Amino acid sequence: MLKFIAMVALSALFVTAGVMHFARPKFFVKMMPPQLPWHRELVALSGVAEVALGLALLIPALRTYAAWGLIALLIAVFPSNVYAAVAGLPGRGGYPRLPFQLVLIAWAWWFTA
Repeated sequence: MLKFIAMVALSALFVTAGVMHFARPKFFVKMMPPQLPWHRELVALSGVAEVALGLALLIPALRTYAAWGLIALLIAVFPSNVYAAVAGLPGRGGYPRLPFQLVLIAWAWWFTA
């Protein structure tokens, strides 16, 4: 039962975060390192990925793939979180957000098997 609740919570977290990419895109665009191109497009793409993978986590046949996809996504967005922390962007979580990425990776990994 605990694993089911954790799965639903992780799914809700990612679906909500993904929706926020569209509700407040400027918030996420500011987190993009200047070296990356197409900031708005990458924010939209990561938002779609978060919603899709979060929902796929709830489908037993897709759960393992979704979990690995979430892990890959968390690794892919890590440079943006580092940039936001180093740049001291207000309201972006700063340095505490970085180790939380590891917690999220471990949480998603729980559903890879």
